[in-house]
Amino acid sequence: MTIYQSGQLNTNSLNVPDLYVQVQRPQTLALNGVPSGRIGLVGTAAWGPVGTPVIVGAMGDCLSAFGPKQALSSDIGTAVNIALLQGAADFRCVRVTDGTDAAATVTQDGIITTNYTLAINHAVLGSRTYRGATWAVLAAAVAADSTALVRVTLPSTVPALAAGTVTLAGGVDGGVPGTAAFVGTDGVTRTGLYALRGQGCALGLLHGVSDSTSWTTQAAFGLSEGVYMIACGPAGDTIANAAAMKAAAGVDSYAIKLMFGDWLWWDDDANGDMLVPPQAFVAGILGSLSPEQSSLNRELSGVIGSQKAGLVSSGQAATYSTAELSALFGAGIDVICNPAPGGSYWAVRGGINTSSDGDTDDDSYTRLTNYIAETISSGMGAFVGAVISTTLFGDIRAVLLGTLSNMVGGGILGATTDYAVVCDTSNNPQSATALGYVRADVQVRYQGINRFFVVNLQGGASVTVSTATPAA
Repeated sequence: MTIYQSGQLNTNSLNVPDLYVQVQRPQTLALNGVPSGRIGLVGTAAWGPVGTPVIVGAMGDCLSAFGPKQALSSDIGTAVNIALLQGAADFRCVRVTDGTDAAATVTQDGIITTNYTLAINHAVLGSRTYRGATWAVLAAAVAADSTALVRVTLPSTVPALAAGTVTLAGGVDGGVPGTAAFVGTDGVTRTGLYALRGQGCALGLLHGVSDSTSWTTQAAFGLSEGVYMIACGPAGDTIANAAAMKAAAGVDSYAIKLMFGDWLWWDDDANGDMLVPPQAFVAGILGSLSPEQSSLNRELSGVIGSQKAGLVSSGQAATYSTAELSALFGAGIDVICNPAPGGSYWAVRGGINTSSDGDTDDDSYTRLTNYIAETISSGMGAFVGAVISTTLFGDIRAVLLGTLSNMVGGGILGATTDYAVVCDTSNNPQSATALGYVRADVQVRYQGINRFFVVNLQGGASVTVSTATPAA
């Protein structure tokens, strides 16, 4: 008896009587859905790697990687804190810098003849210890530790060890760089926004960037990566100026959501009351929702006021008129305000992206389209290289139908009648398959979002009331 892997044995050429066992790969009935709540965040920080995506799942992760929160509208820690409060829990954070940041340093020297311990302590990051008889041994131990809090640089003439305590000083956080640093470069070494390529992010934001010249670039990145970009206008903007900026920028895409420049007040536990851009609130609430959901009318946490309404504690309560909201939504611009359709709370008021197409201008279209496309992209490539046959067509149909069926079971799609898959000889003629082409046509009907809820009330003493069983 010989054991073969599937495809290794030509069963039409056997001439020796024997038992032949072929190990078949388990049949794939459906693809596992991709993450739909991962947020790619580009911003500034006190320290940490630059231009490198860092996995963050909690505030402790963020503080360890990037240091204490800064009182800046571009701060990574502030954005993560806000988004976590809305229910998000999965981030890829990229730090940018203007190049003026510098590490704190100290010079240690002296004479000692015994084995010593190098102890390093930090109020936020904790402590680390290393042991060795010489600076070279200690430096090697620090270099081997991926979680080291410091770097040890030895001079050409290495001093002997000395007992004592020193404090690192002279570190500089650096300032907020320009828009170009946030967008970054898309070369061999990717930086800024482009460092998020291939990270599986469903949502993205350049935190605190309100430069309209970046909007089309953000939209293009969102289209190519399947990322829903959350952008914003400058603080204290006017509706007329916002509409004019959007028109001048030429951004009209379902891949980007543009928030009006009515920035929000946030009570930060480290820096007190801060005026922050609305992006992290929006990304956070979307990151907590299933991909068929919209941000419309979802209650937000942690908002204590806005530029238009003022601080809640001040007693001010300016609101948007229907005409103002109509002007914003007509221009493809969303806003966070209070009240919301469901009551007196802060919420995203429109649930729209920048597309002027009524079929594609909702949050849910962007997120669900990206989710389905990315899920298909993540697993269907396994069929490339297979022999084109009716078996292949059937396998492709089975996987796609199984994947969409699972989405129905999860409530992402409404019913099994809401999708169809064609992959057979009807759409794969021999003239195409002879050249190596295989085509699968997939149609999916999304569930709509209740945007305009109309209740018809008829009242009066003369009204005749009849009851009937409601239609499904």
